[in-house]
Amino acid sequence: MLQKVDIVVFDFDGTLSSGDSNIDFGYYCFKHSVKPWFCVPSMIFAFIVKVFNPNGVWWRQKMHRFLTKQMVRDFTPAFIKQHKQKRFGWAKDQVAKERAKGNKVVLISASPDYLISKLVSDMKFDAVLTSVVDPNKPWQYSFVCYGKNKVVALDNWAKENKFIPNVVRSYSDSLSDMPLMDIAKEHVWIDRKTGLRKDK
Repeated sequence: MLQKVDIVVFDFDGTLSSGDSNIDFGYYCFKHSVKPWFCVPSMIFAFIVKVFNPNGVWWRQKMHRFLTKQMVRDFTPAFIKQHKQKRFGWAKDQVAKERAKGNKVVLISASPDYLISKLVSDMKFDAVLTSVVDPNKPWQYSFVCYGKNKVVALDNWAKENKFIPNVVRSYSDSLSDMPLMDIAKEHVWIDRKTGLRKDK
């Protein structure tokens, strides 16, 4: 019989760090390559589609269609170093405190693994669950870890490790994470600009 395991879930962008790593990486690419500029017309159309279908995959792929395997390889090291400076000062300590209480700590983010895993490599999460992209076509998503899909990602990870997740606490800055908040006993809402705790 599967046992329940106490889990604390953290979002990343706007919760442990200011800004949005995926969007910020896009801006970084614009500053260091001319290729993204040729994709601006399709990106504008994709942004319009996003307004009507925020959970969609198509517009996400169009927004990042300029990305190449080489661009990710060449740009991520310097970007990661720069973006780590946006992490809120309390973040690493809070993750450690949750672990010290005997909870498993899990990071679940809509950003792709090639960004998130490196951004939190020093924080000792039990699992880092992210959106899944094709390594050879980093603009192409096979799984978008957003909204209710964050719960799907958590459940799949728990099944692989043969336990039932008991989410005792969930940290987030966004109402898009309500599916995760709904299964958590305690909600911790973070102001994405200041990093301070706030009411819903």
